[in-house]
Amino acid sequence: MAEKKSSGAQKGTMKKVLKYVGRHGFFMVLSIILAAVTVALTLYTPILIGDAIDLIVDRGNVDFDGIFKLLLKIGIIVGATALIQWLMNMINNRITYHIVRDIRNEAFRKIEILPLKYIDAHSSGEIVNRIISDADQFADGLLMGFTQLFTGVVTILGTLLFLISISWKITLVVVIITPLSLFIAKFIAGRTYRMFKLQSETRGEQTAFIDEMIGNQKVVQAFSHEDEALEKFDEINERLAKCSLDATFYSSLTNPSTRFVNGVVYAGVALSGALMCIATRGAVNPFTVGQLSCCLSYANQYTKPFNEISGVVTELQNALACAARLFELIEEEPQIPEPKDAEVIEDAKGNVSLDNVSFSYSSDRRLIENLSLSVKPGQRIAIVGPTGCGKTTIINLLMRFYDVNGGAIYVEGTDIRNITRDSLRSSYGMVLQETWLKSGTVRENIAMGKPEATDEEIVSAAKASHAHGFIKRLPNGYDTVIAEDGGNLSQGQKQLLCIARVMLCLPPMLILDEATSSIDTRTEVKIQEAFARLMKGRTSFIVAHRLSTIREADVILVMKDGHIIEQGNHEQLLERKGFYYRLYNSQFAV
Repeated sequence: MAEKKSSGAQKGTMKKVLKYVGRHGFFMVLSIILAAVTVALTLYTPILIGDAIDLIVDRGNVDFDGIFKLLLKIGIIVGATALIQWLMNMINNRITYHIVRDIRNEAFRKIEILPLKYIDAHSSGEIVNRIISDADQFADGLLMGFTQLFTGVVTILGTLLFLISISWKITLVVVIITPLSLFIAKFIAGRTYRMFKLQSETRGEQTAFIDEMIGNQKVVQAFSHEDEALEKFDEINERLAKCSLDATFYSSLTNPSTRFVNGVVYAGVALSGALMCIATRGAVNPFTVGQLSCCLSYANQYTKPFNEISGVVTELQNALACAARLFELIEEEPQIPEPKDAEVIEDAKGNVSLDNVSFSYSSDRRLIENLSLSVKPGQRIAIVGPTGCGKTTIINLLMRFYDVNGGAIYVEGTDIRNITRDSLRSSYGMVLQETWLKSGTVRENIAMGKPEATDEEIVSAAKASHAHGFIKRLPNGYDTVIAEDGGNLSQGQKQLLCIARVMLCLPPMLILDEATSSIDTRTEVKIQEAFARLMKGRTSFIVAHRLSTIREADVILVMKDGHIIEQGNHEQLLERKGFYYRLYNSQFAV
């Protein structure tokens, strides 16, 4: 049952690969034609060699002029064959790497439109492994397939035709014995696909683990977790070694098995041809030694592609297993597409409302239920509550990183599911507790949301966020190249750059999720002043654990277990002496 399922998956993957191959039809046809010409010239050479042997009749009876002409002809044919083969390999390389380029492009484009729940459920290392390592493995197998499979098949067909033209009896011997190698190759190949797929999956798991450990090396060392990490890596590495050895062992059986069958074919041709030479000696049309030499050469050339094709089949199993993982990514369900008549918000005022919203990340665990909220333009809405109560989830829903399970969210009276994602998200300025900076200059990172910004605008935004001072102290100022995720900056400096990024865009609505969590107290006071100026006239959603930062909020929403349990301004909530009162006093009580 498992073998049938594996075979079906293999065929499905092959069909998908062939669709990509079909895009390069002209070069495919050209490659096949060149393969046919290469094979024809290669197979014509043994005939000339056989003719040259037949010109050596006896001592003193050798046609040297005829032999010289034949050798010159052979030399020209061999040179032309090498040139055509080089051209064919160039074309095959072009087809292969263009196909892999297209698949990688589609895979990366799919990542851009995948719902965040997929990204959250899969490690970044595993996804990277699919696009990089699996694509490389696929390219290697595909290139070998183009280079050897076409030539091998054409060689087999061409050799049979040449053999038939010399002797149909010897051809019959070859055709009867040869199918054995095909059965052996098919038997082994059917079992190696699953092993290669397991190898590819384990390699992805290993890449994900390495990425996780390197990205969090400080934490690993801080908690002396090195030994446990090594043990885990050794365990994954051991599994990868085992499944790789199993896949390689079974696939390596193909070549010696087919070589044995090919040896039997060669021996059969030699024996039957020698008997024919003896039997037809003295006849009108005898079977000559030159013809026997030609048949042996053809038998060798006929069986050689089976060895190559068996190797190709092995590589193709690995390639198809890797391709299957790539296609799994490409065929993942994308985020819900926008309606064709989706509205573009160009000048949002800041009217936001949540109508009976329900949402959960998993069906077995409820999070937000029947949440309703109405926000007027210019209001500052603070969201507080214990960890896991749904504060950041509301931000995810407002930005439409996730879609609600029930109810609706409206911006300017329009359901955000009927608004284009680009225009919705460009209406918000967002600063998160988790900073993200790309590898590039400081200037490029600040201007990410507004690439056309002038130098004056960028500097002004940096000054407003109090980032200008430390930027000027960097080696090249605004042109300083920072490492991936700002690795050569402090956490506070990275957060200041993220704040500057928002200051530059000046969107109509703001989302601040612990935006000053990594900044010193003195700078935080200045940033809060800058935010106060920035938020004036703009609808703002502020998620905060430090309640001192939200005293000036117009409305404070107190959340617990996905519900708003209290609502009001700072003074009103303190007077009620409820959950907010206890939460506030827990931070400021002496």
